[in-house]
Amino acid sequence: METVRAGLQSWVAGRMIAAVEVRHPRSVRRHAAGGADLAARLRCRTIEAASRRGKYLWLPLASPEGSSGECLIAHLGMSGQFLLRTPEAPDEKHLHVRFTFDDGGPELRFVDQRTFGGVLLDSLVPAVDRPQENLPARIGHIARDPLDPHFDDALFIARLRRRDTELKRALLDQALISGIGNIYADEALWRARLHGRRRTAALTRPRVAALLDEVRGVLEDALRAGGTSFDALYVNVNGESGYFDRSLAVYGREGQPCPRCGTPVRRISFMNRSSFFCPSCQSRPRSAKTRADNSIDRPPSGRGQS
Repeated sequence: METVRAGLQSWVAGRMIAAVEVRHPRSVRRHAAGGADLAARLRCRTIEAASRRGKYLWLPLASPEGSSGECLIAHLGMSGQFLLRTPEAPDEKHLHVRFTFDDGGPELRFVDQRTFGGVLLDSLVPAVDRPQENLPARIGHIARDPLDPHFDDALFIARLRRRDTELKRALLDQALISGIGNIYADEALWRARLHGRRRTAALTRPRVAALLDEVRGVLEDALRAGGTSFDALYVNVNGESGYFDRSLAVYGREGQPCPRCGTPVRRISFMNRSSFFCPSCQSRPRSAKTRADNSIDRPPSGRGQS
C-alpha cells in the first residue's frame, strides 16, 4: 500500500480532475449518494497529496477556492489496483472507475477483479493525537504504522504489554499498530527470534522495542524491493510487481531450510491464515503454568539474517 501511495504522490498530486467515469456500482457502494454524485463532486477538484493509514489511501482535495476539507478514500480490498494509463490505452477487463485530468496526461484507473475494494468521498477531521493533522473521519480508529514519523514507540510498547494476547495477533490488530500484514509479521517475528504465540504481557520492554526495530527493518526492506507480489494483482501504479518475495526468510517456505540455522521451516494455521516460523530459532512458548517466568527474557541475539 505504501508503494501505491508513493506512486500516486508522484503521478497525480497537484493535478486537477476533469472527469470521473464510474463503470461499476460496487466500486462506489460506500459512497451513499451514488456514482453520479461522486463524479460531479470530484470534477474540477485538485488532488493535493496522497496519504495512507493502514490499508486505506486518501487523496485530500482542493477546489478552485482552496482546500475543501474533503478527500477521496480508497480501499483496494483483495484485488484492487490503481493504474496510470495513457488515455488511448485499451480498457482493462475489470476497469471500474476512470479519473481523467485537465492536463490531458495519463489517466488514473481503478481496476478490481473481485470488487471488494472501492472509493468514496469523506470529510477530513483533526487527528486525535495531533489536531494539526487531518485524516478521514472514518479511519480515525486505525493506529499509525511504525514508519510514520509520529509513531509513538513508548505508547505502543506500553499498550502491547498491557494486553494478554498472542504476539502475532497483536501485530495484526489495526487498532494497536497498522501496516503489518500476515507476511511481514512472520518475517519480523523470525528476525526477532520470537514465536507468534508468545504472550504479549510476558514480554519485557527491551524485547518489544527490539521486535519493533525488526518490524521497521522488514517494512523498509520491502519498500526498497517495491513490496511483495505473489500474483499479477499486487502491483504499483505502473503495473510493476514488487520483488520482496525473493528475500522472504520463512513465509511460504514450509519445509525449506531456515536461512539462519538450517532447520526446516514449519507452517501452522493461525487466525484462518498460514503462519511460518523456524522451530529452532523461534521456540514455542512454555505452558500457561510457567508463562509468568517468561517475563525474565533473554535479549535477542541480533537483528536480521546471519
